Amino acid sequence: MIFLNRHDELARLRRVTMSAEGGLVVVYGRRRIGKTRLLLEWSREAGGLYTVADQSASEIQRRYFAEAVATRLPGFADVEYRDWPGLLARLARDAAAVGWRGPVIFDELPYLVGAAPELPSVLQRWLDHDAKQSRLVVAVAGSSQRMMQGLVLAPDAPLYGRAKELLDLHAIDAAYLGQAFGERSAARLVDLYTAWGGVPRYWELAREVARDVFTQIDQLVLDPLGPLHREPDRLLLEELPPALETRPLLDAIGAGAHRVSEIAARMARPATSLSRPLARLVSMGLVRREIPFGESEKAGKRSLYKIDDPFFRLWFRVVAPHRGALAAGSPSIRRDLLERHWPALAAQAWEELCRARLVGVAGESWDPGSRWWRGNEREWDVVSRTRDGRKLLLGEARWSAKPYGVRETERALSELSARPLPDVAREHAPDDIVRCLFVPALAASAAARARPAGPSIVTVEDLFVQVGER
Repeated sequence: MIFLNRHDELARLRRVTMSAEGGLVVVYGRRRIGKTRLLLEWSREAGGLYTVADQSASEIQRRYFAEAVATRLPGFADVEYRDWPGLLARLARDAAAVGWRGPVIFDELPYLVGAAPELPSVLQRWLDHDAKQSRLVVAVAGSSQRMMQGLVLAPDAPLYGRAKELLDLHAIDAAYLGQAFGERSAARLVDLYTAWGGVPRYWELAREVARDVFTQIDQLVLDPLGPLHREPDRLLLEELPPALETRPLLDAIGAGAHRVSEIAARMARPATSLSRPLARLVSMGLVRREIPFGESEKAGKRSLYKIDDPFFRLWFRVVAPHRGALAAGSPSIRRDLLERHWPALAAQAWEELCRARLVGVAGESWDPGSRWWRGNEREWDVVSRTRDGRKLLLGEARWSAKPYGVRETERALSELSARPLPDVAREHAPDDIVRCLFVPALAASAAARARPAGPSIVTVEDLFVQVGER
């Protein structure tokens, strides 16, 4: 797949390459998110050296690394290196001798450290002295959030404070779905996001299967032989240390338990025992903690925990509870099961897209949106303030695979206009409140009709503006 959406990150890496002093770069983020692709793109462009660790013994890791270095510094692998300090010291000397400044990229650093626990301290001394004198550009990367926290991100970590660039990679912007899949249909773009989110590895696999999203999901996910049929289990197992203890929480959240008390009840565990595994899932980017718009982050009584990754949400809704049926069923049975759950999954994905892509809606600059709910009051799907705090957006997101017609649109606008305002709107003057109806697409008859004064209508076309316009 073509290189998408990492242009800002690549520009930051280029600045380090061009600096006279060199320095350290740290890249981290959940698995499958595109760290390796970004590092390879940078390495090829800069004439660097990309190496990736595995779970071999330390002696074998050094041999592999030396052989990789030899592609840039001939003869480097002719020596047997007994320890990391000797290998790294020679790397700095030989690189300086020929004027080569890297970047030297250590991908999956946690695997190296698992085999050689002394390595973080060794790297610290090397970066502070030999690598600095040789003006080398060095990058370390890893997927294990807990391990990277202990090595680089925590204040007491050996490499803390030494990075010139610290890149935490997140999902690819959904606006690139159309470019990646050659798709312009509003409903199909939302379908693609519902299935694959913004994870580039899933996009690559889906592109190779078919254009039809349901066929992609069946062959990759629902079929027991599909490469993603056991993806969550593999991803949790690949964490360092493995995160398999979090799997029951994902099962509970995926089945509809969102409050800590509900999750604990499903698992028959004390609620007080869930704070650490929940925090780990949040740090891995798999779960998000959601609070009503306008409430303090410290107010936890009304917090909800939701699966944040669309693919994981699909998997724990459709695959996890139905493994037996999927194993024994035909493709038509699998498709029927998917179709039964699809409307709810697509509606949730559509809401997320609406909250995430508000910049420019109604001609204003909005902060990222949130939901608002309280007791038995009707919730608002999208609530946000302008960046200057002057205006408030109140929105309802309605999902439909078909474009909204005239009657549907007028009825939805009328209902939205009549809805009582939430408490968070009381501090705003009526003229500073913007009501918005979010629908994927309008039928030609509804789009051509003059819109009455009142709520604005926002569609996929408004949210998925051409990449680069915002």
